[in-house]
Amino acid sequence: MSAETCGFAPAPVIHIAAALIDDGLGRILLVRKAGTGCFMQAGGKMEEGELPHDALCREIREELGIAIEPADAEYLGCFHAVAANEPDHLVKAEIFHLRVTGDLRPGAEIEEARWIGLGEAPALTLAPLTRDHVLPLAASLMMPL
Repeated sequence: MSAETCGFAPAPVIHIAAALIDDGLGRILLVRKAGTGCFMQAGGKMEEGELPHDALCREIREELGIAIEPADAEYLGCFHAVAANEPDHLVKAEIFHLRVTGDLRPGAEIEEARWIGLGEAPALTLAPLTRDHVLPLAASLMMPL
């Protein structure tokens, strides 16, 4: 029996590429998009036919003013969560790891960007993907402060 025959339809899925960005000093970068309340990873929706690495490079350039090459990003996996900013949607996220040491220039729809230690994250309102998947990934990749 399918979900449709039970009286509900499956939630639409948004496919994104996003980055767990650290600074090499034990901090990760979280961003908050304009008009939203949740902090999350930089990244965004993949365009039709776009490869995840290419989408990541485009989004990081648009949102943070950083030019990266696909080889700069280590693929960590594909994760699913409830979308933070689109009601009744799910997000399918291709997550990559980046180390960034230069200056950031938040742009596009980014209203706020914060470098935080992992211990500071619970004090913020976090997107479900960040809370449930990215923070545990970050903890496994980085030594605690």
